Amino acid sequence: MPETVRDLLLARAADDAPGLAFEDRTWTWREYVAESAARARVLRSMAVEGAPLHVGVLLENTPEMAMAIAAGAIGGHVTVGVNATRRGAALAADVRRADCTVLLTDGEHLPLLDGLDLGGIPVIDTDRPEWAALAADAETGVEGFPERGAADTFMLIFTSGTSGDPKAVQVSHFMVVAAGTMLAERFSLTGSDVCYCSMPLFHSNAVASGFGPAVAAGATLALARRFSASSFLDDIRRYGATYLNYVGKPLAYVLATPERPDDADNPLRVAFGNEATDRDIAEFGRRFGCVVWDGFGSTENAVVVTRVPETPPGSIGMPLEGVAVYDRETRTECPRAVFDEHGRVTNLDQAVGELVNTTGAGFFSGYYNDPEATQERMQDGMYWSGDLAYRDQDGFVYLAGRTADWLRVDGENLAAAPVERLLLRHDAISQVAAYGVPDPAGGDQLMVALVLRDDAVLEPDDFAEFLAAQPDLSPKAWPRFVRILDALPSTATNKVLKRALVQEGTQVTDPLWERAERGRSYAAAT
Repeated sequence: MPETVRDLLLARAADDAPGLAFEDRTWTWREYVAESAARARVLRSMAVEGAPLHVGVLLENTPEMAMAIAAGAIGGHVTVGVNATRRGAALAADVRRADCTVLLTDGEHLPLLDGLDLGGIPVIDTDRPEWAALAADAETGVEGFPERGAADTFMLIFTSGTSGDPKAVQVSHFMVVAAGTMLAERFSLTGSDVCYCSMPLFHSNAVASGFGPAVAAGATLALARRFSASSFLDDIRRYGATYLNYVGKPLAYVLATPERPDDADNPLRVAFGNEATDRDIAEFGRRFGCVVWDGFGSTENAVVVTRVPETPPGSIGMPLEGVAVYDRETRTECPRAVFDEHGRVTNLDQAVGELVNTTGAGFFSGYYNDPEATQERMQDGMYWSGDLAYRDQDGFVYLAGRTADWLRVDGENLAAAPVERLLLRHDAISQVAAYGVPDPAGGDQLMVALVLRDDAVLEPDDFAEFLAAQPDLSPKAWPRFVRILDALPSTATNKVLKRALVQEGTQVTDPLWERAERGRSYAAAT
């Protein structure tokens, strides 16, 4: 088995099959590897003696982004995926924290750097003819670069930052090779397949689940500059895409577009990703005539849960060996959830805990330049994910949210994720975020933000009637406030930014309903 991403790429160095596609242009694997090697030589000439060569890349999914990633693998330096949605001082802090030696960007993103303190590093606009000339003049051979091993860092990739400042995860060569090889084998990908990647390549999902399997299988990596629900099906047909990766809510965004009779007339076989809902998984597969495989994993990739055919509704699947749910206070495994006849968990306080990897760090190599954050994750020889969950008697895992999603309502603990899953049963609701806002009497009041499907209508009385008809809805889980939005605030990887919703609270201009403190009806908030 190949040990490094470089090994995977060099196996394609003489392959004249399509390797990279973007808009109206295609590169063979031979061309892709050669042009990436040339860029690796240019970048190595910019190394600073005594310092690691860290190449920051502030780009969307363009050929230059794909070549920068391959250049790092071939040239033996570390590529830093800089989040293209960060702004101002936060963007500069990411670049400095990762010790970037040089920063690659383009004309679109260059203005974002105006006035920022990047530590004096050179910034290269890859749209300029000078960069193209340097790459064109460089040797394209793959020999003479430093050797790297499976455990060495391939990329620094920042976490999504949904629960705090993003941290730079040290992504090893082994993680990308193992993920790419596993996915290529699982889905029988070959050189005749096309892997469509619209998730940002500065994030681990796109690197491990888009770039990785394409290189491992010799399939074509087809790039969308950025995700677009309206362009999705046109792209799939144009590229002849047979496989795609996703993370967060993109399936829901696509499903919110008007359905057409010929939606299933497309080449897509498999969609692989994580964080889709049960409803969206089934609906996307039906509508577009493909199989959707949804799992659970984070940028750190230390806790992995996969769906199997027996996975019950609401569950994210069965955990890999060593993954368990632990009580952070007692450092012991939580008891399994007990369900009543309505499907409601009767021992939520005891059953909910933190997802951990009891065997160690898994693929997690630590956060770069952040020992305190690394130590927070690694305690007692186990990896603590920060994700709340519970398990049923058969061992299947159900998410309960992040540790910040553990609410205290009327003296009882309440988890956000089960509320969100329940509300998505309503046909008019496309997306849900459940979170706490301060209760003047102490603790939290439950608030939900809803995005409706296109042309759907939801009235307060209809919503209350729906809640009353759910036998597994706890009396404490009736939302006190309901906010109707056009879109939820989200990260570049389509993860909901709940802290933004919490900060806004009830001081909003969107439609807002309020339930009387002891009532069961809703009316417009005053």
